[in-house]
Amino acid sequence: MTPDPERAGFDPARLTALGAALQRQVDAGRMPGAVFHVERRGAVAAFECVGAADPARRTPMRADTIFRIYSMTKPIVSVALMRFFERALVRLDDPVARFLPEFATTKRLTESYGHEVLVAPTRAMTVQDLLRHTAGLTYEFLPPSSVRRRYLASDLFSRRRSNAEHVAALAGLPLQHEPGSTWEYSRATDVAGRLVEVLADRPLGEHLREALFEPLGMTDTGFQVAADRHDRIADAFAVDPDGGSAPTLIDVREPARLESGGGGLVSTAGDYARFLRMLQGGGRLDNARVLGPKTVEFMTSDHLGTIPIACPDVLPPGHGFGLGFAVRLATGIAAVPGSTGTYGWGGSAGTVFFVDPHEEMFALMMIQAPNQRKELQQLFRNMVYAAIEK
Repeated sequence: MTPDPERAGFDPARLTALGAALQRQVDAGRMPGAVFHVERRGAVAAFECVGAADPARRTPMRADTIFRIYSMTKPIVSVALMRFFERALVRLDDPVARFLPEFATTKRLTESYGHEVLVAPTRAMTVQDLLRHTAGLTYEFLPPSSVRRRYLASDLFSRRRSNAEHVAALAGLPLQHEPGSTWEYSRATDVAGRLVEVLADRPLGEHLREALFEPLGMTDTGFQVAADRHDRIADAFAVDPDGGSAPTLIDVREPARLESGGGGLVSTAGDYARFLRMLQGGGRLDNARVLGPKTVEFMTSDHLGTIPIACPDVLPPGHGFGLGFAVRLATGIAAVPGSTGTYGWGGSAGTVFFVDPHEEMFALMMIQAPNQRKELQQLFRNMVYAAIEK
């Protein structure tokens, strides 16, 4: 589709300013390059490429450049799991141990008189807990704790384990929180990916390809990149512009045993736009019905209520969390604009998306700049909303 900003209700000059602002970031050495897509009221307002895909080889960014999307994998896997929910093969209040029995004996780590003690949780971890990050699990990159140190020692970042082996190792480690008590960003979606495998009785990547990617026409999305497409892979700078250690991105050129439901996919801006267009269309894209519209509405509603947020630097102020998505609860509070009900998420290398049902809009940006991602994601979102004219 040819971009038509005026038909989409945007000020063309302001959308041009967005592209120029991203180009300035490239010129200043803040990121190698970007591809961004903005769509509103069924019309493409902007689709633009700036900078380089691979800064070492100076290959220009292209519309079909392939990005590691990291945690933007989570919404895709959440959708895949909810398809089984719609078929009554799983319920949200089902204990995870019903399908993954290794979690039946998982304990919570607590302290008693200065000593670490393992205790049985007071209630079971549920499927809903996995999808909304209240399972009691954590991530090893969050601030140090006894549980997170055990995660690090267990090498959970290893891609040499299968999904089954990865989840078995995770289940053998203690919980950070009582299930259902706290929102904490975690490896819960890796567990959800393994649950999809068990329900589908086939590997996660194979199931996603046949159930989602092929029906939606997402031809460049998967857990690895074929050899004939290696020249299309985007990379980060070899040396981070803000100093410190060089960014280390997962190697997607070779197959890995782990197909991480929490962060292993690659995709293109065009492919991911099709996924978002499906969500915006109430679970349907063209002739492919992925989810029912009420299921999409359910997934993109807040599922936390008064549950406290353990890591507010990950979930922005003024937001709750649905089943795979952050959900905006108010037009104010957060440091970026957006309507109540806007939902979205991002990836650790800098990719980001948001869907605003009130504005009938979605927008996504693909970059590979891990340490600059928050700055660049805010720039993108601020300028998209600033360009809306009517």
